[in-house]
Amino acid sequence: MSFDNAYEAITEENDSRWAFGTGFEDPLSGVDTTVPSDVDGTDLAAYCLMLGDDALVMSHRLQEWCTQAPELEDEVALANIGLDLLGQARLLLARAGKADGTGRGEDHFAFFRAEHEFRNVRLVEPENGDFAHSMARLLVFSTWRLALLSGLTGSGDPVLAAIAGKGVKEVAYHRDYAAQWVVRLGDGTELSRQRMQAGLDAVWPLVAELFVPHEIELRLAEAGIGVDPAGLRAEFDQVLAQVLPAATLERPEGGELGRVAGKAGRDGVHTETMGYLLAELQSVARAHPEATW
Repeated sequence: MSFDNAYEAITEENDSRWAFGTGFEDPLSGVDTTVPSDVDGTDLAAYCLMLGDDALVMSHRLQEWCTQAPELEDEVALANIGLDLLGQARLLLARAGKADGTGRGEDHFAFFRAEHEFRNVRLVEPENGDFAHSMARLLVFSTWRLALLSGLTGSGDPVLAAIAGKGVKEVAYHRDYAAQWVVRLGDGTELSRQRMQAGLDAVWPLVAELFVPHEIELRLAEAGIGVDPAGLRAEFDQVLAQVLPAATLERPEGGELGRVAGKAGRDGVHTETMGYLLAELQSVARAHPEATW
């Protein structure tokens, strides 16, 4: 399988690489993964791990709704959103292994790294809470990630730009889905409004971290490869300013989860729940490291 450019390869219709368990090993097979000569491969790999870990951990939390969502339609929707993010994670983790020159695959990064080696933001880690809590988190995450991926469609790394181009279409749906539920619950009964507000209040201390740039993000933004997350705050606030009033919800004030010696998720510092999450996520692969389907 070969293509003229990375975007064509990644967006090919009916591409079996997007399915789960088809036996292929490299989700970037057929794509020219040469790192541009003016790009630091080590930084690019670290950046792809950040974005890939965000998607992987968030996908895991959404998959936990399988058999537990309020209605069958939402169970399918949440599973599909989780699979979209898993697909993004696979591409980004595979890109990391190509960029750093080690050739490590997606499975290595997902299943055989320790907690302190993950670089995801802490927003994606806590347990789901009730449905309203999960919708609040999905709204925040997808609003932020859509702005981020939109910026990355112009990345100087054609592979990263192509991954972002595909992800924009998916995350736009994720944001709309979450926004509809936030409005429905917030503007519903008094009880549903209370629970929706409580979910938003619980998520809010993890919002500020999304917009604090890591030094790698700053270097890659300067090089035209990445995006400075600080520049995404205005778009994020604009979207929330439309959704929250329609949901009759109040925007939470203040409150930010503390950092450890100035470090947070992008530095490998995580919440207490991360260890339990990884124990479940990695248990089968670690127990049977050579197993195949």
